[in-house]
Order: sequence, then C-alpha cells, then structure tokens
Amino acid sequence: MVSTIEAITEDWQLEKQEWIESIDAVLDAYGEEKTKELLKAITHYVIRRGVAFQGENINTPYINTINVKDEPTYPGNIELEQKIENINRWNAMCMVLQGYDNGSGVGGHIATYASAATMYEVGFNHFFRPRTAEYGGDLVSFQPHAAPGIYARAFLEGRLSEDNLKNFRRELKPEGGLPSYPHPRRMPWFWEIPCASMGLMPVSAIYQARFNKYLINRGLKPDNGGKVWAFIGDGEMDEPEIVGTINIAARERLDNLIFVVNCNLQRLDGPVRGNGKIIQELERLFLGAGWNVIKVIWGGEWDALLARDHKGYLVKRMEEVLDGDYQRYSVLEGDKVRSHWVGENQELADLMRSLTDEEIRSIKRGGHDYKKVYAAFHKAVNGSNGKPTIVFVKTIKGYGMGSTGEGRNTTHQKKSMLAEERQEAANRFGIPLPKTAIESAKFYKPDANGPEISYLQAQRAALGGDLPARVETCPAIPTPDRTFFDEFAEGTGDRAVSTTMVLVRLITKLLKEPQIGKYIVPIIPDEARTFGMDALFRHAGIYHPEGQRYISVDAGSLSYYREAQDGQILQEGICEAGALASFMAAGSAYARHSLPMIPFYIFYSMFGFQRVGDMIWACGDMMCKGFLFGGTAGRTTLNGEGVQHQDGHSHLLANTVPNLKTYDPAFAYELSVIIRDGIDRMFEKQEKIFYYITVYNENYAQPALPEGVEEGIIRGMYKAVVSELKPRRENEETAPENRKVHLMGSGSIITQVLEARILLEEMGIPTDIWSVTSYNELARDGFETERWNRLHPDQEARRPYVQSLTRDEQGIFISVSDYQKSLGGSISAWMPKPYAVLGTDGYGLSEARPELRDYFETSPRFIVQTALYELEKTGAIPRPQVLDFMKNEGINGEKVNPATA
Repeated sequence: MVSTIEAITEDWQLEKQEWIESIDAVLDAYGEEKTKELLKAITHYVIRRGVAFQGENINTPYINTINVKDEPTYPGNIELEQKIENINRWNAMCMVLQGYDNGSGVGGHIATYASAATMYEVGFNHFFRPRTAEYGGDLVSFQPHAAPGIYARAFLEGRLSEDNLKNFRRELKPEGGLPSYPHPRRMPWFWEIPCASMGLMPVSAIYQARFNKYLINRGLKPDNGGKVWAFIGDGEMDEPEIVGTINIAARERLDNLIFVVNCNLQRLDGPVRGNGKIIQELERLFLGAGWNVIKVIWGGEWDALLARDHKGYLVKRMEEVLDGDYQRYSVLEGDKVRSHWVGENQELADLMRSLTDEEIRSIKRGGHDYKKVYAAFHKAVNGSNGKPTIVFVKTIKGYGMGSTGEGRNTTHQKKSMLAEERQEAANRFGIPLPKTAIESAKFYKPDANGPEISYLQAQRAALGGDLPARVETCPAIPTPDRTFFDEFAEGTGDRAVSTTMVLVRLITKLLKEPQIGKYIVPIIPDEARTFGMDALFRHAGIYHPEGQRYISVDAGSLSYYREAQDGQILQEGICEAGALASFMAAGSAYARHSLPMIPFYIFYSMFGFQRVGDMIWACGDMMCKGFLFGGTAGRTTLNGEGVQHQDGHSHLLANTVPNLKTYDPAFAYELSVIIRDGIDRMFEKQEKIFYYITVYNENYAQPALPEGVEEGIIRGMYKAVVSELKPRRENEETAPENRKVHLMGSGSIITQVLEARILLEEMGIPTDIWSVTSYNELARDGFETERWNRLHPDQEARRPYVQSLTRDEQGIFISVSDYQKSLGGSISAWMPKPYAVLGTDGYGLSEARPELRDYFETSPRFIVQTALYELEKTGAIPRPQVLDFMKNEGINGEKVNPATA
C-alpha cells in the first residue's frame, strides 16, 4: 500500500516535472526573452494572490550563470597560459619568501594572488587594454594583497628587473625596490589607482566609471570605449561604503563598470560567511540594485554531472552546503568530502560514483578554470545591457600552495614555507630550477625567445601595450590673469558677506572663464543650499546622464533645481564617500584622460575629514589635484548646531596629508589669491598638490587687498593692520617698549580679533593685527628650515618664515583661532615670547555665536584679558589693571573649561 504522504509527494513531483517540461517548450518555441516575460507575469500574478516572496527567492541557483552551450570558444593557448601563470605564482611566492629569509621582517602575502591568478591571467591575455589614440583605456584596480603577482607578471614582460622583485617592500634599496601595494605615488609610471585601504577602491571604481560618462556627455572626451575593472575580495564587500554607492552605478547605467569579486570564502582571519553563503547574499544585493550578476562557481569537471542531474539533487546539495564546509572541503581527503557531500542521498551517491575520491578532492572551482573565467569576462564586456556588471568567482585561498596553505584560516598570514614545501610547489608549477635554487626561493624567468615570453608579449601587444601604466600627457593651462580677480581685491565696503558667498561668486566667474571654465567641476554632497550654491544650478546645471525628465517643483524660481545631460555640477546626495570619489576621479583626470579637470568639492567641514579622511589620504597617494572646501567651518561660527556639527579640528586632520595645502582665509581677497595660486601651481606649473580651504557662513565687511601681501597670504601670515599708537609708560614701574600687542587671527574669528584691537587701543595699548592664513604652512616651513639648518651646519642658518616676520617686533603675541589650541601652538617654537594661544578645545554645543565665543574664551573680552595678563607678566602694565578688567567683565577663574567639559 502506498501511503497518503507518499502519494502526495509523488503527485507533487509529477506536477513540478510537467511545469518544467512546459517551460522547456516555451523556451524552445519563443526564446529566452519571452520566457523571462512569462515567468515575470506568473510571479506578479501569485504576488497579487498574496504569495509572499522572501529575499532568497531573488537568487539564481548555486551554479554558473553561463550555460555550457553558451560558452564562447577560448581564443588562447590554455597550456601556455597555464605555464605563464605557474611561473608568476612561483615568482610571486618567492618575492615574499625572500623577504622572510633575509630577516628584514618586511612581510608580504602569498594566498590572495594564489586564489586570483587565473582571473588575472585571463584578463591580461584577453581583456585588459591600455589607453591608446583609438581606445579610451581600461582602468584596472587590483586586490592590494595580490600585488606580488602583478609585479611577477611585469617581471616576465621585462618591465621590472630581478632586483626590483628581490627588493619587494624595500623601496629605499639603491638598485630599486617595490611598494607593498598599488601606490601611484611610489610607482607613478606603473600604478594608476591606490587600492590599499579595503572598501574604498570599489567606491572609487564606481565614480571613475561615472566620471568617464560625465566627460563624454559634456563633450570633453570621445566615446571610444574603456572599462573600469575592480577586483575585490568577498570579505571586503562588508565595507559599508561599497553598499552605500552601488545604486548610482545602476541608476546611471554604468555599463563601463565591472566588479570581479574573488570569492575564496575567507576574510583575513577566517571564513567570510561560515554559517551562510556569501555569493548568494551578494547576488541578492546586486540584483536588487539593478546590476548584471554573473556567477562562476564550478569548474568544467562539474558540467557532465550537472547535465545528468535531471532531478536537481546535486544543485539542491550545492545550495545546502555552507561556506564554512566548502572551505573545509579544500583541505579534507576525498573520501571524507564524498561522505559529507553525499550524506544519505542515494541518488546523489549514484551520481557521484563516476568520480574517484581524488577527483572529488581536486575538482576545480570556477575561478581556476580558464574557460569559465573567460566566458564570464566575455559576457561582462560584451553583454552588459546598459547595466554595470558584477562577476562572483569562487576560488580557494592559497590555491596551489599545497596542504599547508590551501583554504586554511591561517593562509593569509603565511609568509614562509619549509624546504620540502618549496620543492613541492616548484614541482607542481613545473619550475626547472636546481634543488638549492628552489630551497632559497630563486626567481625563474624562461628564455626571452621561448614560447612563454613570446606568447605573453604578443598577447599584450595585440591588446595595445603595457598595463597597469600611468601615462601623463596632460597639457598645462594658463592661470587667469590677476585682473580676473580684481573684484575680490576691491573689498565690499560696508556690505557684509561671508567667505562662502565669495567662493560661490568666484566659482560662478570661473565657470564662465573662456580658457578654464569648461574644466571646472563643482562637487556638492547635498548641501548646495546650505552653502548658498543653489544659484549655480541655473547656470551650470546638475549632471544627469538622462537629463531631467520631470518638471521641478521650483521651476519658476530664480535658483531652480535643474538636471541636464551636459550638466557641470556633480550633486552627489547624502554620500560623502561618493562625493570624495568624484573628487578623486576629477582630480586624477589629468593622468587618466589627459584633461586638466579642476574639482571644487564643497562639504561640511566637520564631516569631511572625519568620514572620508582615508579617501583624502588616497587622493594624496594618487596625486590628485583640486580644491577641497570645508564649508560652514569653525567651532563657534555655526549657530546652534552643537557637538556633531561644529568643526574645531579639520585643519589638524588636514595637516596629516603631506601634499595637501591647507588654508583658513579670513577675507575675500585672501581666498582669491589662494585659489589663483592653486590653479597656477597645480595646472600651469603642474605640481602634484591639492588644497583644503575653510570657508564660513558669518557675514562681515570685506576689506580691500593691502599692497604687497600676496606672498604672506600664500606662505601663511602677514601683517594686516598696523597700529598708529606709540607705546607709552603706564607708570614708573612699567616698561613702555613692551607695551605692544600683536593679535593673530584667521577665518571669521578675525572679527573677534578686530573688535579686541579696538578695546585695547581705547586703553592706549598699540595693537597690530596679523592675518594667519595657514598655521600648517608656517609649521611645515619651520620644521623644514630646522632640518636644513641641522644638516648644513657649515652654512649660514636660515630662519623660518614666521620668525623672519616677527623677530624684530616688540611686545606680546596672541594667536586666536576657531580651532583647537594645538593648531596655533604648532608654531610656538619660532614665535617671540611671550606667545599665548586661544582656541576651541572640547566639544561644541548649541548656542548663539556670542555665547559660544565666551564659552570657548575666544570672544573680544577674553582676547583682551589674555593680552593684559601677558603684558602684566612682562612688566608692561600693573596687575591691578588686569584684575579690574576681569571684575568689570565678569571674568573669573571658575568658568568651566570646555576642554574637560
């Protein structure tokens, strides 16, 4: 008797089989597109009937996306390519082993390249194309830990010497060394994009692809091809910046973008998703975001098994097994893999009986199969359907390293191998070196006229030449004449404006400048109206590849929201990482596209360096050019915002980037002089520097440019106001020559300094005003001068710039800024004494400006109190004068110190 349950099960299996046969008939009769249309209609129908689909239903089966019948014919010589790959594997391994053997402790990584070697070899031999006159050029971002393999291949190509490889991570060696990871700054002729910080390179790749489209749509670059490839680790995909930026790639139809995720199922310390399936998880994410998804999971040895799996038992088991188990399979013996894989499923056991235990143990994953990888890359390049593409390639970390390396949690940290392990690897790779050479990890390079080198060079020549390669052919552009900036030198009279308003006016004018206007790239995250920049929308337009297909709600206003296909503004939404990636793309366009693009990125100063400081460091590595502007800057100028918004430290953070010039201008003319100097240095003289400049939302009258102060503005400090009062003796006990005050101010805190000067001069105390445009530039000059003097004791000592300005001055100096005291304190070694520093240590708080400045003790009355105190210490005034002022102003020592509040 057949039980009721068995009967139902049998009927259900029959029902499913009939549906599958029906789908087969539709597929044969109408093709793929109509079949998709039918399935979509059925899905929508059952959803309307109340059937709820969960996220996993978005997934495709855990098999290769490309069917065997659809795989293109492999165009290369797989046998030769495998030999080349094995030589690269050996030499990449030797680079790290030699570093370990010589006792330098420089380290290195073997396992990442070992897992990705086949992918790179397929790419180098058949896909990666450099920029030429006919082709726009591919930008390839490599996994940073795979750098030894890229170096090893360049060695075979003749681009690197054996000495270079021998000195991996030893850059100071006179015969030439190599940096650890892709660093354009260290190898500016080789690496194009920095990849060392996990999670940032994929974001950069998205916006590089987007910027290519931007240049094409604006008519600045021909539409002559070029892909952006980003090779990423599956563990790296946990970085939130990646997830936060993938939607723009589909939204703007970046069919020139290809992500390749090396799914070796391991983070640095262990499994990525030991209890889950990372490929399926990421597939849902990217399918939902609108990307093409291609999965390369199984090698060709599985094709016959899958073809015989008529009832789907094998595919079902593939989907059941967790990543932690797949990782374990790579190190287990074949019989144990079979036992765990098959379990009690007799039909699956029968299916697998055609394979020996050794075949089960060694069967390839898709990432180690040339044909499977080629098919995926071919489809990614030629079948994007107007979408970005992501290729998930399943590999084994440490593949080819043998039993001590393959797939183990410790693989990433493996820096050395025993003599027998080295011999085993050399035998496996077919390296024809003597035993002693193998044990000492000697490099191997076949004969220059042999088949391997000849094939490798022919394939690269057919694709257009060397890659990676950074080629700089960007022409210099003329800096606008000084007369172009005259309006900013004239001052505003009694009209009060902020430096942010001045910046907007300056950008507007630059956009219309005949020679450089088209190269200006305004970048805004989502604060255009906060910064008063919405007036730019009408003139320059916001870039969107499809233009504006709706009528804006404020279409009738003076500064309406306007999107255009040839728009010049990059309005990035609430995404600082994306906006900074746009800055990186624009700032490196001189090298990537031979175009002198000038990015002006305006962001909330508090958030800029804290959120994306790592990317700003990468901009320095990539030698980007352009202007970063910290808007609504300062800790006391931003009314009411409080702890999370009030910036008192961005200049300190900015000073950590060696080639970033930092300025805190107070006046319109200072801002214009700095920007003109920046354009001149970066785009006419072609220096590899970039700028961070703070601008404020506080309105005050802008004075005219004093004569002869341009050098001081650029170098960091100049005297802005000279007192007409003469020092006088207060009484017989005071010294008149010391009765002089020098107040140093920057940014909009200059308003407090100017008010304090009035109060001091009303007391009969002569007070000069110094505008400090950059404490960081002054400090860098001071340290560099000290270094020069220390290393040239036989020559006349030089003076730091700030010391040359102040050494002949009498009186006391007081620095006041809207930043932490350590900023003003950075130049104390070269200042006359006494020198006092006021600043805004501690957290911000919600208050109005006057109260905030009292709280942080940077208001006029605290500046005056500090000046009187310092004068009393020198004997210039009597102590009662200090105490009387404090009593009259209600200043006492019990005030809460914001630094400890």
